[in-house]
Amino acid sequence: MLSRFVRNLLGRKAAGAKAPRVPDGERYYVIGDIHGRMDLFAAMIGEIEADDAASPPADTTIVLLGDLVDRGPDSAAVVRRAREWMGARKVRILAGNHEEMFLDAFEDIDVLRHFFKHGGRETLLSYGLSADEFNELSLEQHFARLPELVPTSEREFISSFEEMIIAGDYVFVHAGIDPAVPLAEQNRLDLLWIREKFLNHEGPLPKVVIHGHTIFNEVLDCGNRIGIDTGAFRTGVLTALVLEAETRRLIQTIEENGSVRKENREYDA
Repeated sequence: MLSRFVRNLLGRKAAGAKAPRVPDGERYYVIGDIHGRMDLFAAMIGEIEADDAASPPADTTIVLLGDLVDRGPDSAAVVRRAREWMGARKVRILAGNHEEMFLDAFEDIDVLRHFFKHGGRETLLSYGLSADEFNELSLEQHFARLPELVPTSEREFISSFEEMIIAGDYVFVHAGIDPAVPLAEQNRLDLLWIREKFLNHEGPLPKVVIHGHTIFNEVLDCGNRIGIDTGAFRTGVLTALVLEAETRRLIQTIEENGSVRKENREYDA
């Protein structure tokens, strides 16, 4: 079951080492890759709002780790709801590689072709293009049609997404970091796309990296990094990690038998 944590023994912090923490008085809800799953995202918003209201007062920040779009059925609604949520409280959104592909597809027809291979079809359908139209249009016609489907204001909103957020002993990024490069010198390509060089690194990192991008069957805590992309579009499980002082908690919204249930519990890695 995806609600269980696993820890990579090679990455465990040394016995007696100081536990990572976020600054006193702050609370963070860090949400993994949504990928068009508006049902899970809506349930997660409700659960986070209820959890925050029932918790002691804090300076609360919600962080979306990127990849709001593609693959799932309702990317447009996810983007719209994230924008509304940002207008109501402190929500910060990181750019994912799928947002980058989406935006670059407006400028480069070859990127558009690549975009369609990685969930772009579902994104365009969510913006009002019918399945019949999608099948009938040539790549060139799709390229011409894109600016009509997605308003400029929507593209500007997506282009405003951040690359990195630091909170105490943690750093939040979409894909990961280059372990050989200081945080201040990381490049966008790695922050949005890196895999093996980061995932295979077993030594210490400047801060504990909370990331999405790479799907794990269970949230993966390696000590130096925590991957929280539980594959919402494919598995029906969306995960949020709650950080407060030295504590960690888990919230998941889980699709089962056509409905969504919620789990809110202590971090049990």
